[in-house]
Amino acid sequence: MPPSSVLRLPPRTFAIAAAAVPLALAVVADDVRVRRQLRTARRDPLTGLSGRDVLMDRITRLAAADREQLHVLVADADGLKAVNDTLGHAAGDVLIAAIGHRIGAWAQARGGLAARLGGDEFAAAVLLSPAATVRDVTALADQLAQPVACGTHRLRPAVSIGTARAADLPDAASASRLLRGADMAMYRVKNGSEVRGYVATRHDAYTPAVHGRRPGRPGTHLPVG
Repeated sequence: MPPSSVLRLPPRTFAIAAAAVPLALAVVADDVRVRRQLRTARRDPLTGLSGRDVLMDRITRLAAADREQLHVLVADADGLKAVNDTLGHAAGDVLIAAIGHRIGAWAQARGGLAARLGGDEFAAAVLLSPAATVRDVTALADQLAQPVACGTHRLRPAVSIGTARAADLPDAASASRLLRGADMAMYRVKNGSEVRGYVATRHDAYTPAVHGRRPGRPGTHLPVG
């Protein structure tokens, strides 16, 4: 290109462009910072696990990516009230934190995510081979039952786990439907009507809710009179 055809921009143009670069970087950095703060705010402070909304989003994403291997689990600690009553709530917090850490690491190792639903109840969405469901869930139950050191005491957790397998439910089954199935399966294991490793049926997943909660949970009984 001959020299006469070179476009010569005034110095002010370069100054504006140079000033825009750090401004753009600052906007990106601020966006990253805000996203990190939001993620932190949405995590349970005691266990570091995500909340229900993050879990539901992950279930939906995993269902779209690999419905055949998607499993949703609900785990509920047994006897937490006894620990709180005898050793204090600080000991109960130690127990909850240990269970949360264990189920979180287990889920992450299987391409999934765990969440604390509240109190002593947890849930996870993971990718498992359907043929290995009972084996893997049983292994998780054994892992969660390992003793937890709390001062001079050794707490022995007891955790009931229920599982819902996406492949066993209609393709239209939503994340909330899978979670309900796992919750019903957990309840059946907890009350002794099913053995450990029980997997939810379609009936479990489509059990009608009362006030949005599983029948039998506190708050599901309608007021009388």
